[in-house]
Amino acid sequence: MRSVLFLSDSVNRRFLRLYEESGMCLPNIERLALRSAVFENHWTGSAPCMPARRDLMTGRYNFLERSWGPIEAFDHTLPQVLRTAGVWSHMVTDHYHYMEIGGENYCQMFDSWILHRGQEWDPCVSRTRPLDIPEHYGKIVPQYWYNRTQFAQDETQYPSAKTITEAAQWLEENHDSDNFLLWIEAFDPHEPFDVPQRFLDMVGDDYSDKLFLWPEYKQADRAGLTNEALRHINKRYMALLLMTDHYLGKVLDVMDRYDMWKDTAFLYTTDHGYMLGEHDYLAKNYMPAYNEVFHIPLLVHLPGDVGAGERIQALTQNIDVMPTLLELYGVDSGACRNPMHGKSWLPLLRGEAEKLRDCVLYGYFGKQVNLTDGRYTYFRSPNKENRPLNVYTTIPTDIRRYFDAERLDPTKLTCGRFLSWTRYPVYSIPADAVFDNDDGTLRFIYLYDWEQEDQLYDLEEDYAQQTNLIQSRPDQVRRLAEMMRRAMEEYDAPREQFQRMRFCDEEGLEP
Repeated sequence: MRSVLFLSDSVNRRFLRLYEESGMCLPNIERLALRSAVFENHWTGSAPCMPARRDLMTGRYNFLERSWGPIEAFDHTLPQVLRTAGVWSHMVTDHYHYMEIGGENYCQMFDSWILHRGQEWDPCVSRTRPLDIPEHYGKIVPQYWYNRTQFAQDETQYPSAKTITEAAQWLEENHDSDNFLLWIEAFDPHEPFDVPQRFLDMVGDDYSDKLFLWPEYKQADRAGLTNEALRHINKRYMALLLMTDHYLGKVLDVMDRYDMWKDTAFLYTTDHGYMLGEHDYLAKNYMPAYNEVFHIPLLVHLPGDVGAGERIQALTQNIDVMPTLLELYGVDSGACRNPMHGKSWLPLLRGEAEKLRDCVLYGYFGKQVNLTDGRYTYFRSPNKENRPLNVYTTIPTDIRRYFDAERLDPTKLTCGRFLSWTRYPVYSIPADAVFDNDDGTLRFIYLYDWEQEDQLYDLEEDYAQQTNLIQSRPDQVRRLAEMMRRAMEEYDAPREQFQRMRFCDEEGLEP
């Protein structure tokens, strides 16, 4: 048994003609779709990047227990479990967050791994001399302007191009081997949307204003953008999708050349989406959990084209990747020392079941908890204090930094068996101690205005989520709230989350 997982970062599914008639033709994704089942109701669980990856590699939700962070000491990951079954795992990636504080232990789970450097803030070029940055909209991190000197003149040297080409070569060299997992991670189309001109030409970009390749995490109307600039950033995103799709074709060519489709599984998905002006938002993380970020694409090819051409309507999530691959390799889920929240997709793909679950949860740590049953999306806000809220961890890191030592009150910092599903002792750290937002507010305690009211959307009538039905459909709100409470129980949410999310008071009594 062999498998390939192709993870492309920040894919907004509305840009794919495969899902939206108004989307663009991505020829290699559509080529893969001909041999795959297309999942219509696939959702991110935890966001953004590292929380989503912990979901993928452990089959469990990250966002109910902690923020952006590492593979924990008590986690039992997909590559580790496969290793005990004699399956070699190899990662090829340009996702540089794996090399930062807060990204510990992910790539080290694999038997072998390769990182191609140069994306975003990756400090791979020493900045010892000043380098002029042109006038621009949005932002440009100086480190990236140095990094791009390594590849801006040669398309083949762009980090994602190198990553996917390297993965295709690995597959070429190992096409006649058995029992492997090839994990391919392309950082693109994650911002910055830096892309060779030929792909911009292919999407009909004729922009002539100042440079704009990296949106700020701001609402579009507050970012000082012209309509032309907003159209251009959408074109840049499309061009980067097209470039990533072009290089995906190199991997599919190897699959074709050796007829690997008959005995190799192939999964294509993303970690989360990205907003490009929808609801007037740019980027992710600071807005409600809209479909553009959490409703994501998934294609699954099984050996022998089992299920090819099917459009699967069942609710699925990335926490299902681990149990699905374990079943494909004939590894019992009991080989994982931790219980998994995910469920194998094989019954869906073989036509043995029409659904795996009634609902899915999703969200960001410390913010709203969100649910869909496939018809409605329900966003539930925390109490006005957004407390109690603790991070449970063995490694006190967040994105690019350790937790704030000044706020780690020793009288409140405790270690014990706080998670019901593992005997491993963890720190319980108040979320106040993680770190500040840029404006001095506490990152995980601070609530945006939109987080202080619940939201309900009917996806059949209003997929764009324009009309909040929270006041007009109380019966649905009660039904979905109870569904959320039961799901949080099923998925081992820490007890304080029920108080924070207004399901009980300090004594555990329902309000």
